[in-house]
Amino acid sequence: MRTVRTAFLLLSCWTAYQAVAQPTAPPKALRKPLSKVSAAGYRAHVQYLADDKLRGRLPGTAGYQLAVDYVISQYQKYGVLPAGENGTYLQTVRLRRAFTEPGATLQIQPVQGPARPLTYGQDFTFYPNPAETSTTVTAPLVFAGFGISAPELGYDDYAGLDATGKIVVVTRQEPRQFPDAVRLYNTDLLTVLQTAARHGAVGVLLAAVKPNVKPPEPIKGLVSVLNAGGKVEVSRTYSGAPLRIVGSISAAALQQLFSGAATDTTRALAALRAGKPASVALLPRLAATQRSRYQDVESYNVVGKVPGADPQLRDEYVVHTAHLDHLGVGAPIEGDSLYNGAHDNATGVASLLEIAGVYSRLKEKPRRSVLLTMVTGEEMGLMGSAYFARNPTVPKNQLVANINTDMPTIIAPLLSVVALGAENSSLATPVAEATRMMSLSVEVDPEPAQNRFIRSDQYSFVTQGIPALHIKYGNKTADGRHNLSEQVQQWRARYYHKPQDDLNGIFDFEAGRQYAQLNFLIGYLIANEPQRPTWNAGNFFGERFAK
Repeated sequence: MRTVRTAFLLLSCWTAYQAVAQPTAPPKALRKPLSKVSAAGYRAHVQYLADDKLRGRLPGTAGYQLAVDYVISQYQKYGVLPAGENGTYLQTVRLRRAFTEPGATLQIQPVQGPARPLTYGQDFTFYPNPAETSTTVTAPLVFAGFGISAPELGYDDYAGLDATGKIVVVTRQEPRQFPDAVRLYNTDLLTVLQTAARHGAVGVLLAAVKPNVKPPEPIKGLVSVLNAGGKVEVSRTYSGAPLRIVGSISAAALQQLFSGAATDTTRALAALRAGKPASVALLPRLAATQRSRYQDVESYNVVGKVPGADPQLRDEYVVHTAHLDHLGVGAPIEGDSLYNGAHDNATGVASLLEIAGVYSRLKEKPRRSVLLTMVTGEEMGLMGSAYFARNPTVPKNQLVANINTDMPTIIAPLLSVVALGAENSSLATPVAEATRMMSLSVEVDPEPAQNRFIRSDQYSFVTQGIPALHIKYGNKTADGRHNLSEQVQQWRARYYHKPQDDLNGIFDFEAGRQYAQLNFLIGYLIANEPQRPTWNAGNFFGERFAK
């Protein structure tokens, strides 16, 4: 906890420093190239990418391919070199949509008496298995509290618990004793599944604790990424062998599973709320069956390179990312079923294309090389970025930093920003310098409950040990009320992930122009710095992933 408190104090000091620091102009060599970034050019990119003819840019569709072709044409226009596979701009990402077929079963097999079947949709649901079309599992049960195993933090739900060959039952309650960064990582579904698999579990059931609440139906068509050999490489709901069954159960089903155990749900859940592990072996066995079906499509990350100028550093890379995909065509809202994704994330793509334009106008490139990477499948669970971060088209150990741009929400003048993740590493320094050049202030996140740091593509790089950040709006407003987050919440309710997110919505393209300039400056400064970025000493993410 001391690490996170220290990070917060550092960020607070950094924020206070920003508030009083004097603005400084960008270096002379950057001023003219930066001045050519225009609100009109930014808008033109958004207008094309959010056009109805792209049909919402769903990966694997003709509309997504139009977006790919547009990005490539812009890269070529600006002299950005191909940095994908086989001398192209493309990295193939094989996406698998998996569906649970009707007829899944789950039976409680008590020590004595007949088996008791549970009802799908009422008592349990299953996530589809992206690696097995037909799954049958019969196994003992253990209850593992939150499903957290972090002995270095003084907490371990698996301490003294033998989960090998068993189905692990966990609650999706959130622990109160952990700071935000620790809590977000440890309660992330993928972390819970990976922890269970590491302890030898064959299945995980996520238990509801509120009565009369049905288990949630998994999102239809959960997506994974396959590697070249056809094996699951990336998934949010499957972590590989030995894990074979993942699902949810109701509070009533949880009580049945505790029948005859050394404790009951009331005491176990009370202990968890008090911050104490309440793990216990459960007496029944479970027999589960399910069938899964798949739809496989090929999509693409689009990767371009601006070569660095320093012979010693040009083989290191600063990676800008923005996701190119959106939701395609879906359920109609107010008579419209086409999800154009103008803010989410045509604006982010426009930012990177404008950054490409700045680099095309530089007389001298920075020391390191820069990758401009448009990723696929973000809306499907950070699929494209996760695949690229694991399997980059350049040597992985040469990736030094990631700067992600996802839905900057350009609905008002840009006066302040939040640099999500910069407080974890030395990236705070170029952010501070770049914002001074832009006469912007840096604030702490006005919406910490949104968990934005782990919800976009920068997190894929963090989990591979690469320092990363994501520039979002701050709270400062021209009228002095400093309540932009409230305006954004109102905007989100009306437009976010809805067909209404098209070019007819609310935009401030001057703010978009500034976002592009700011992200360029941050990347340029990192690319020109002699030392590669480093995680702060004792930082939770650095300690967890960089080693």
